[in-house]
Amino acid sequence: MPKQREEHLVLNGVIWKYMDRTVVQAGQFLVSLFLARILAPEEFGTLTLVTVFINIALVFVEHGIGSALIQKQNITETEFRSVYYFSLVLGFVLAVILIITAPSLCSFLGYPAIVSIVRVLSLTLPLAGICNTLESRLTRNLEFKKIFFTNMCAVFISAFASIWCALNGYGVWSLVVQRVSFQLVSALALHCLVRFEFIATVSLRNIYPLISYGWKILLSSLIDTVYANLRTLIIGKYFRTETVGYYDKGRQFPAFIIANVNATIQSVMFPALSRKQSNTDALKAMVRKSIGVSTFLIWPCMTGLMMVAEPLIRILLTDKWLPAVPFLRCFCMVYSFWPISTTNLQVIKAVGRSDIFLKLEIIKKIIGIGIMVFTLPYGIYTMMIGSCVNAGIALILNALPNTKLIRYNLLELFSDFLPAGILSAVMGTVIYFVGLSIHNDLLQLVCQTITGVAVYVGCAALLRVDSFRYLLSIVLQIRKSKRS
Repeated sequence: MPKQREEHLVLNGVIWKYMDRTVVQAGQFLVSLFLARILAPEEFGTLTLVTVFINIALVFVEHGIGSALIQKQNITETEFRSVYYFSLVLGFVLAVILIITAPSLCSFLGYPAIVSIVRVLSLTLPLAGICNTLESRLTRNLEFKKIFFTNMCAVFISAFASIWCALNGYGVWSLVVQRVSFQLVSALALHCLVRFEFIATVSLRNIYPLISYGWKILLSSLIDTVYANLRTLIIGKYFRTETVGYYDKGRQFPAFIIANVNATIQSVMFPALSRKQSNTDALKAMVRKSIGVSTFLIWPCMTGLMMVAEPLIRILLTDKWLPAVPFLRCFCMVYSFWPISTTNLQVIKAVGRSDIFLKLEIIKKIIGIGIMVFTLPYGIYTMMIGSCVNAGIALILNALPNTKLIRYNLLELFSDFLPAGILSAVMGTVIYFVGLSIHNDLLQLVCQTITGVAVYVGCAALLRVDSFRYLLSIVLQIRKSKRS
């Protein structure tokens, strides 16, 4: 393939991948908001609790062997079919295991009534195995446009089905229908787009090398998934299902911003940092620029979201979701640390120190579990404060190795995110007092948003903050290139 055509395919793939991530997530987020206005918090909590089991099982069918399928230089049709049938069978086996163990799992949590929901959702596992294999083939060929349209089709149909069920009084089953229909439509659409012959020509011998590569990725993903869902399990066991619903809904708002801003920045940073790994000074300069820019963009979003949380929840979700406000604010604080932590971790990976990366992950998870266990007896809100403390500890731990690897000390790190911190604090204080003087929710939200943007941008321009000037220069360059 000519180099120019290859570069065009990569750029085209990046654009469609970004659209897939942002548009599809936005669609699912909007559907979730609409359903939240109809359904009760405990119904969302029930589904969140059930999906903990499904998410852990999904790791086995969605991680590892799919990555190996993409990574291997040459894949034969026999190997592809072997992976397809292996993933399908694995999905069925995991579904059967969940169906059999569902009563015991639900009794352990104290919710025997959700057994049927676990069993129905377990049927998505074979479908997920099919989707993962077919998507891996499209990803391998950089055909992200097909993945985008597949997911969009699945979002629209699953949204229609779940909203119809919710309006007709099906309760939590509306959310179950959404998940099942999404996977079913995705599997059918991918089969229409990917050429696949249902020939039982398989070879287990061809799967072994793929498993040998993929099991390490699978194990890493399994540890991350179990840890990420551990707090949900604890909340579900020791508190009410509606508390799980408030917790998850409070997480969704800041998570949506992080997924689309920070993830985009970091996906570009890793290959860029990797190219500079032999030049310590250039690597350090790039890291400092990344932290400055990402905190400049994300911190005002998180601060503003904290300040407008109450009117925002009232307008979008109604008063019944107001208990989600404290969770939303805590998650804003937790996610504020992410751009700093992830950038430091990208450096560690870029310079090839996966040993340090692994040690950090183990240490952080031990500390995180310890904080969860310690704060549990003091209630759910103390647990959330503990998660904020844990995020701060993780930030320092992630930054410490780079004091030696690239000579990036903590004082320099502090000075890089200090401007965004001060500007966000000023903005947050101003919009807090603006909110106190307005009693109409919609008017309060609009006034606080406009005031926040004006104060933040105005102060950044007045003080000539480096990150602001850098972003402004990029915008001017884009406008200039369009004119020419």
